[in-house]
Amino acid sequence: MTTPRDRETLIAIARSAIEAELDGQKLEITEYPEGSGGVFVTLKSEGRLRGCIGHLQSEDPIYKTVAKMARSAAFSDPRFPPLTRNEFDSISIEISRLSEFFPIAAENVVVGTHGLLLSMGYHSGLLLPQVPGEQGWDRTAFLSGLCRKSGLPEGSWENTEAVLEAFTAEVFGEK
Repeated sequence: MTTPRDRETLIAIARSAIEAELDGQKLEITEYPEGSGGVFVTLKSEGRLRGCIGHLQSEDPIYKTVAKMARSAAFSDPRFPPLTRNEFDSISIEISRLSEFFPIAAENVVVGTHGLLLSMGYHSGLLLPQVPGEQGWDRTAFLSGLCRKSGLPEGSWENTEAVLEAFTAEVFGEK
């Protein structure tokens, strides 16, 4: 569990990493929260997704992973143009620290608790635990959305070759 102080520090690191990139400066970190693992950084503008990039697992210290994912979400998410200086002050930052992944049967998926990773052949996709709530999805819609994200036809999660894994996430961000 991330302490309230470390949460604040990680959010500040994410924001500073984006700002340093915008300004062509070197990121300076003065506090170093402990831990490692998978993390996603989500950027929103006026409540709408503006970028989201993450690593499923990382051996790097959490502060390094957060800084890297924040820059990637701002400037390298292929769904969006790179963030501009004019947009910077209006974005909000959310961090999701991922648990270990575990196999799960579709009927055991708990919407709002589990994030999901679907893999089949060369296709894979991940949806964070907060996505179905934001979209108003039930379990079936969540699984269908995961198939679309994976580049697979809806219902592919039922295929015997599909591997469905779940995780939980500690989610925190700017108010």
